[in-house]
Amino acid sequence: MTELTGTQTAPAPSPGMRIDIIPVILFAAFAAAPLLASASGAEGYVLSLLTRVMIFGLAALSLDLILGYGALVSFGHAAFLGIGAYAVGILASHGVEDALIQIPVALAASALFALVTGAISLRTKGVYFIMITLAFAQMLFFLATSLAPYGGDDGMTLPTRSLVAGAGFLENDYAFYAATLLCLTGGYLLSRAIVTSRFGRVLRGTKENAVRMEAIGFQPFRFQLAAYVISGMMAGLAGCLMANQAEFISPAFMTWQRSGELIFMVVLGGLGSLHGAIIGAAAFLLLEEFLPELLHAGSFFLNDDVRWRLTENWQMVFGPILILIVLFARGGIMGILRRGSHG
Repeated sequence: MTELTGTQTAPAPSPGMRIDIIPVILFAAFAAAPLLASASGAEGYVLSLLTRVMIFGLAALSLDLILGYGALVSFGHAAFLGIGAYAVGILASHGVEDALIQIPVALAASALFALVTGAISLRTKGVYFIMITLAFAQMLFFLATSLAPYGGDDGMTLPTRSLVAGAGFLENDYAFYAATLLCLTGGYLLSRAIVTSRFGRVLRGTKENAVRMEAIGFQPFRFQLAAYVISGMMAGLAGCLMANQAEFISPAFMTWQRSGELIFMVVLGGLGSLHGAIIGAAAFLLLEEFLPELLHAGSFFLNDDVRWRLTENWQMVFGPILILIVLFARGGIMGILRRGSHG
């Protein structure tokens, strides 16, 4: 028997426990950003950039739900961004400018598209699933380019940001930032609840061995389809926010390149971590934003012509940097943080 003394010392926390506070730090940073922006004197630029980061963070989060936990590599996920954006634009052009109507329509349209295309796509596996999701997204892209009354290939400018119960407070950048943060927080909490639930455990089990899950009485197809629909709806919400921030809609919202960027954000942040997808989106967009300036400042020793060409063609440096991070940082940014917390 083990004797108990009058005082007991609690076990020292494992270094790995520190990784659990990353979501708290992440959302606290987003919440505090407006205060820092107002103090910097460049609040318009900072708010716009971070709002865009959160919108893409929500889109990447929705993809991580099916990619990181269900191994469903959707190469057409940007189609849902387009659905959400066009729901806002088409309704606004017909005088329906209230978000309380636009968002439910966008979610319903995204869910219907995900249900129909998912029911077909999920009957395939591997590269066939990738290609069929891409094909459906391209069909939607070419449909959008043919919508001449709504701008066609040129897109359409929105008259104003969406109203909320008839009030136009989203015109204020701080209010829109807060609404975007609320949507991102809600999407994260919903996704976290899903992956920790019985539904999420079955989804992860299907990722590991679908045959075994079917053998013990579950039907993987139904769980995967439900996850695909939920993921599509979350991306549709991100599309609504994207249209409102830009006050513009375009078929470019749903190109295959945009879908590829979302996959890269998820992989960059770390598959199957949810907040890693948000971090990956932030890293991708911030690097994209500031890399030209960093290259310009760092190439001071070169002649002006070479320096200008390097800065002008910054994508030639941006691509290899991302590829090197993904290749040599196992588990993405979250993998680096996990190894650091155990170091």
